[in-house]
Amino acid sequence: MSENEAHRKMLSRDEVADQLRALGVKAGGVLLVHTSFRAVRPIEGGPAGLLQALRDVLGPAGTLVTPAWTGSDEEPFNPATTPASPDLGVVPDTFWRLPGAVRSSHPFAFAALGPKAEAITSGPLPTPPHVPESPVGKVYEHDGQVLLLGVGHDADTTLHLAELLARVPYGTPKHITVLQDGRPVRVHYRENDHCCARFALADGWLRERGLQSEGSVGHAHARLIRARDVVAVALERLAQDPLVFLHPPDAGCDECNEARSTVR
Repeated sequence: MSENEAHRKMLSRDEVADQLRALGVKAGGVLLVHTSFRAVRPIEGGPAGLLQALRDVLGPAGTLVTPAWTGSDEEPFNPATTPASPDLGVVPDTFWRLPGAVRSSHPFAFAALGPKAEAITSGPLPTPPHVPESPVGKVYEHDGQVLLLGVGHDADTTLHLAELLARVPYGTPKHITVLQDGRPVRVHYRENDHCCARFALADGWLRERGLQSEGSVGHAHARLIRARDVVAVALERLAQDPLVFLHPPDAGCDECNEARSTVR
């Protein structure tokens, strides 16, 4: 823990819930959360306390969703035992283990808790991971909100959905291992993958139209947006420049250069 974190006030679950309401989280809605607990803490109850505050605000009619995918492309995925990728942080790995949480049966898993949890997480392996039939696509379909809590749009998977809807001309060859008839099978696919740093452009696009609510949740900066607004503004820009999210060739970004090399 940094010296700055050590001097932060411990916030109660109720205080965090009040912050979420002030930000605009809708009771009874669908909420997809990407978070860095390090930015948010300390909160009473730790990661579980944050998740309970989110559930308190959504209420019994609301559905909470987080990413819960695996970090391995070689090991077969078991939704009941495979840990979430360490890159996702402690909140998603805590969430999918909660009683009543539903997790997708494939390696590109999301977890959800609430009346629409099964509808959002169900379905076969989506390739690439963020197609309209994926959990991210279903949050969009249900007119859900996206909460970026202590993270920026570089963590916003809904922008990958927008790329696919726009039919971006780039894609990196990848593979994942799944179980078929009890045996591991490698599935090859093409993913619109890159460093995602230029997803930060969405901040300006959404702010200039008043479509993004911002404020503090816990000790983190938070952004709240309708998934449909994220997709709409991104589709407009991608129609003008299909490569807008990739760094220029001379920027030295290996991931973006790899994606550019696959442009059809």
